[in-house]
Amino acid sequence: MTSLPHIIVSRLDLARLQALLRSSSADAQPQLDSLRVELDRAEVVEDDAMPPTVATMGSTIRFVIEPMGKQFELTLSYPEDVRGDPRRISVLAPVGSALLGLSVGQAIAWPVPGGKTIQVRVLGISYQPERDRDVTP
Repeated sequence: MTSLPHIIVSRLDLARLQALLRSSSADAQPQLDSLRVELDRAEVVEDDAMPPTVATMGSTIRFVIEPMGKQFELTLSYPEDVRGDPRRISVLAPVGSALLGLSVGQAIAWPVPGGKTIQVRVLGISYQPERDRDVTP
């Protein structure tokens, strides 16, 4: 078994995501459980100490899903901010939870519906709210 990569989450993102978990319906339980596990194992840092190469909430992330080799560039978002926007991915989507806290170059094996596992690798981050000092409490 491969070890999980080190992930980092900002204190503000952690607080907002914990509130999301508390308010979400039971229908989303598998996604909620995956996100809880990630948050439980994450290193938590202050917003102004967030490394600029980490995928945070609101970050626009270029990533690849292996082994298909399909590349995407999407903004990691809260479910209410997605609203069918094809440029966004919900943190409750399997790939969204996988991206949270990864640094450029890191990859994680992640279960998806149907009993399969994919590998998600972060290739770059074109926008990160913390790096661009665009964080509102």
